[in-house]
Amino acid sequence: MAKNIPPPTTPPEAVISIIGAGMTVVGDTDTDGSLRIEGTIRGSVRAGKSVVVGRDGLVDGSVFTQDAVVAGKVSGEIHAESRLELHATSEVSGEIVAPRMQVEEGARVQGQVAVGAPDMKSPSKGAQAETV
Repeated sequence: MAKNIPPPTTPPEAVISIIGAGMTVVGDTDTDGSLRIEGTIRGSVRAGKSVVVGRDGLVDGSVFTQDAVVAGKVSGEIHAESRLELHATSEVSGEIVAPRMQVEEGARVQGQVAVGAPDMKSPSKGAQAETV
């Protein structure tokens, strides 16, 4: 006799969604978990856990997340609540706000950067901003 056992569930923050190479998403994306971008997103990205932009990935819009790792291109603001990591192949054009940031030699950044500032909402609100 079979019992009614509910299927196992995965907590939303443990889910990793992938935008594969050759795939283009037009519009905003939102997930409670993590998002890996190997293709293109034209719109804002919100992820509760993390966003990883692969070497061939492109985001044409804003990124809001806990942790962000960029090896590809982001054209828009990046707001990371915990940390931001820019690999040598990364290109970011726009405002960056993060309490911690690691930048590899060769990474390209054009825009305002606020790292470790007391008010992390925006570099224009009392944070120490630096044009890079």
